[in-house]
Amino acid sequence: MPASRVAAIDCGTNSIRLLIADLSPERPSAFARGASDGSASTRAGTVTDIVRRMEIVRLGEGVDRTGRLAEAAVERTISALRGYADLINARGAQAVRMVATSASRDAENSADFTRRVKEVLGVEPEVVSGEEEAALSFAGATRELTGEYGQPFLVADIGGGSTEFVLGPGAIGGSTATTAHMSVNIGCVRLTERHLHGDPPLTEEIAATTNDIDAVLDQVAASVPVTEAKTFAGLAGSVTTIAAIALDLDHYDSERVHHSRITAARVHEITERLLAATRAERAAIPVMHPGRVDVIGSGALILDRIMTRFGFTEVLVSEHDILDGIAWSLVE
Repeated sequence: MPASRVAAIDCGTNSIRLLIADLSPERPSAFARGASDGSASTRAGTVTDIVRRMEIVRLGEGVDRTGRLAEAAVERTISALRGYADLINARGAQAVRMVATSASRDAENSADFTRRVKEVLGVEPEVVSGEEEAALSFAGATRELTGEYGQPFLVADIGGGSTEFVLGPGAIGGSTATTAHMSVNIGCVRLTERHLHGDPPLTEEIAATTNDIDAVLDQVAASVPVTEAKTFAGLAGSVTTIAAIALDLDHYDSERVHHSRITAARVHEITERLLAATRAERAAIPVMHPGRVDVIGSGALILDRIMTRFGFTEVLVSEHDILDGIAWSLVE
């Protein structure tokens, strides 16, 4: 099947991202031996990036406290979208889809935000449910995985306002079937605003954050059979930043980060280091994006507590996530 050029936009609590890509839904898999019958029918899709952009706009700033999108945050987001619209038109995308997640779900003035987006982009943002958000993240993370990875997968997408958990056999060949999924209101922006105010955070602030995370993970354990997972995959900026630190990169390299495997011990070590660091010390880390300096501690703690609570010895880090899932939804 020929490649299709599509544009996907993921508007989260902390960042807004654009992917313009050529997608080929099927190709012969180099790991066809992973098929249960030994046939060559196992296939994985390919994503050829044309443009992949990310801007920190902090759309969800203050939403946990006020219940509304702040005007300044909306202006930052609309400004970024104007640039994205120019790129989409210039690169000739055949279809466009924008998904808005946690902050837009929670805000009482989300209808006004939707109207302004349509004026700029020409399409309305879809404020998806937590369950659909989880399914899109799962598809994006697993669509390229082949038989070398043990199934089922547990995918955790650690966002700014929420974290999605989804368990399933994988999206090889276009299937997005999942076994269980759950969206919970713990995210790196939400927890930072709620608890982590010290520089560095105080012991009692870290303890309060840990208690919030652990209470939510108890709910996840009751709803998602996480112990069935053979591969644990982590998504989004907190996870990829931790991976880049673990790999001792002197600059961010997405190709090296994508599908790297980071041990639980290394994640725990980095989490403790980040929570003990001042803001200036975090900002000096070579791979640290300026927009993640304030929230990386809570994002790392979420990942660390997930791995500790559920006994995962390593995390498979994916650069491909809900953004890629949105793109795949346009061709399948």
